[in-house]
Amino acid sequence: MMRDLSEFSALETASAIRPREVSAVEVTEAALRRAEDDRWGAFVTLAPDLALLQAADLDRRLAADPELALPLLGVPCPIKDLNPVAGVGFEAGSTAMRGNVAEIDDGIVEWLRDAGTVMLGKTATPEFGFPCYTEPDGRPPAVTPWDATRSAGGSSGGAAAAVTAGIVPIAQASDGGGSIRIPASACGLVGLKPSRGRISPGPLMPPGPGLGTSGVLTRTVADTAAALDVL
Repeated sequence: MMRDLSEFSALETASAIRPREVSAVEVTEAALRRAEDDRWGAFVTLAPDLALLQAADLDRRLAADPELALPLLGVPCPIKDLNPVAGVGFEAGSTAMRGNVAEIDDGIVEWLRDAGTVMLGKTATPEFGFPCYTEPDGRPPAVTPWDATRSAGGSSGGAAAAVTAGIVPIAQASDGGGSIRIPASACGLVGLKPSRGRISPGPLMPPGPGLGTSGVLTRTVADTAAALDVL
């Protein structure tokens, strides 16, 4: 590859994997190496075994079907630690939930996986996603890679740090009172809060008053648009 994979957008990553210029496993391994050098407080846990298993499965499916039509094929996309991923820690930024492991996948996790993404790990969030900064109990604060003395915002601060640092091109996020938009502004990213009711809360989450919604953080408008189509 003439460019480093960390520079690729989500759509560029999928476009490189589809003609097998690079494999999903290679993309995942590179992202995991970058994530291990997490100086930004982006992740609360990595899931390398799960990520590599998903990536290998995508490579097998692509080998069997070169026309495999997945819009985000092989794209590393971590999940904010407010949404459960089966078999992975689910603590919601709270010491009260320390050591908790999810038994099932949230709807948003399934939809992103069905689109071809690889679940790299869980990104940091403040306790239950309430504050507009990301300082989970007992863990390093999430900071913007542009200036490590400054906050990455919240509550999707870990997701924003992971994307800004080039660890991943896209990260699942959520927004009630600014939890996508604040980190986007702090980190120089694209952050869209979808309209009320545009994205289903899925079968596990109650509809509630409609204040909060899932979404993503990305570096390009095109990636955000593609993710919105998926969700």
